[in-house]
Amino acid sequence: MEKPSPRNNGRTTDGRFGKGNAGRPKGARHKTTIAIQSLLEGEAEALTRKAVEMALSGDSTALKLCLDRIAPAPKDRPVALNLPDATTATEAVDLSRAVLSHLAKGDITPGEAAPIMSIVDSFRRVLEAEDFDQRLRALEDKAP
Repeated sequence: MEKPSPRNNGRTTDGRFGKGNAGRPKGARHKTTIAIQSLLEGEAEALTRKAVEMALSGDSTALKLCLDRIAPAPKDRPVALNLPDATTATEAVDLSRAVLSHLAKGDITPGEAAPIMSIVDSFRRVLEAEDFDQRLRALEDKAP
């Protein structure tokens, strides 16, 4: 394989990148980003004040912007469910059924049920691995 050329931004003569990370260095910023940041430098307070004034005078876009910063939409909320205890993989199936039952009754949304079911599935796999380990140890103890 031919070596990448530094004058071609780390690309070989056929246009492909050489081995390693030939992209932008870590922490490097785009010229446009640097220009915008230098224009806005020191103006954050004035811009914020102007946005608040516009919101108070009835500008709905400015109002939405301000409210989104003051009270952002919640990304997660605690979900209180009455779920059975599970200590075996078989009981984890009952746990899954209980979550689906709460979903069907409307106690939780599909968006809330999905991560819960993912956690239940991970828990089931851990229980299965533990069960497998215990069975294997029992067999090894019986072996001559």
